[in-house]
Amino acid sequence: MSQAPHLNILIVDDEPLARARLRELLGDIAVQLPTVVVGEAANGLEALSFLRDRQVDLVLVDIRMPGMDGIELAVHLGAFEKPPAIIFTTAYDNFAVQAFDLNAVDYLLKPVRAQRLLTALQKAATAPRPEPELLSGIGKAIRGGGRTHLSCHERGRLLVVPVSEVLYFKADLKYVTARTVEREYLLDEALTHLEQEYADRFIRLHRAVLVARAALIGFEKCGDDDAEAYGWALLRGVSEKLPVSRRQWAAARAALTG
Repeated sequence: MSQAPHLNILIVDDEPLARARLRELLGDIAVQLPTVVVGEAANGLEALSFLRDRQVDLVLVDIRMPGMDGIELAVHLGAFEKPPAIIFTTAYDNFAVQAFDLNAVDYLLKPVRAQRLLTALQKAATAPRPEPELLSGIGKAIRGGGRTHLSCHERGRLLVVPVSEVLYFKADLKYVTARTVEREYLLDEALTHLEQEYADRFIRLHRAVLVARAALIGFEKCGDDDAEAYGWALLRGVSEKLPVSRRQWAAARAALTG
């Protein structure tokens, strides 16, 4: 007799007792629905690190966690080529609407009960996976204030970039480059969306450039024969200068003095 297929599950919760409780419940319902817990993580960042090299069928994820919460994790999972199903487990009932907006399979309130978990897992076993683009746009609107991290795929690996370390974003054709002091990252993002998401942190210098307010240290005026820019922005931590258009010149200088 062939063995029944099982769900590979990643448990994400900052409380060890909560993770242990979910493992227990999964063991209790294993006869009705076989599962394998392939890993655990204490927040969204640890979960993404785990998922760099592994695929799972389902993520059981808490919502309120330090470092990266469950809502933002769902946004990043939505960018995966094959996103796993998501079931939120939380002590708070005020996130239910947002969870289903994020295309979660289910939303379980703690303390989670075995029968309720079984029902959610049975739904996950047959539910279609979300479209990769769907979760991202919805999640940005839900969280407010913008994501704390951005993700990109490089040579088959998932990289996570803290927004607090980004000096600027520069658009080039269909991609955007995010520059930190250490290196550049190629993002599948739109500059206009980043400008809206991080309006309090970044300002526009040029039609193709956003700069972190905290990275600005000064400006230089261009000569009349310089067709590329009206002026140049000087940045903290890198020698590179960024072009400033005539239209953005006054606002950029005001952001530095303000």
